[in-house]
Amino acid sequence: GRMWAYTVGFTVLPHVGGFLGWFINRKEIPVWYEKLKKPSWCPPRKIFPVAWTVLYTGMGYASYLIWNDLGGCSSKAVIPLGLYGAQLALNWAWPPFFFGARNLRMALIDILLLDGLAIGTLCSWYRINKLAALLMVPYLGWLAMATCLTIRIWKDNPEQKTGKSE
Repeated sequence: GRMWAYTVGFTVLPHVGGFLGWFINRKEIPVWYEKLKKPSWCPPRKIFPVAWTVLYTGMGYASYLIWNDLGGCSSKAVIPLGLYGAQLALNWAWPPFFFGARNLRMALIDILLLDGLAIGTLCSWYRINKLAALLMVPYLGWLAMATCLTIRIWKDNPEQKTGKSE
C-alpha cells in the first residue's frame, strides 16, 4: 500500500508547481500574452494544458522509477534526483518570469538553464532506468519548441524585454 502512495506522490508533484504557475498567472494570459507577436508555428493556447498534463505525468512517474531503483533518498540518488529537482524548480519559475513579471529576458535565461538541467537529468537517469530516461524524451522535445518560442517572442517583442512598464 505504501508504494502506491509514493508512486502517486512523485507522479503528482510536478503538477503542483505547474498548476500554481497557471493559477497565479492565468489573468495575464488572455490580456498580455495574446497581444504579443508570436511565430506562425506557435501552438494554440488550448494545447498547452494538455501537453503539460501529459509531460508532468511522465516526468513525475519517471522520477518515482529513479527514486525506487536507487532505494529511496540514498546517497546514490542525490545527483539524479537533485538534477531533476533543480530542473523542476526552473520549470516552475518560467511562468512567473514570463507572465508574472513579463520579463522575457529572464524567462529566456531560465529556459536555457532548464534545457541544460533537463538534458543532464535524462543523461543521469539513462544509466539507472532506461524507461525513466525515455519518459523524459517528450518533455525535452516540448522544451526545445518552448525554448525556440521564447527566443522568438523575446526577439520579436523588444519593448517587452525589460518587464512590466506600469
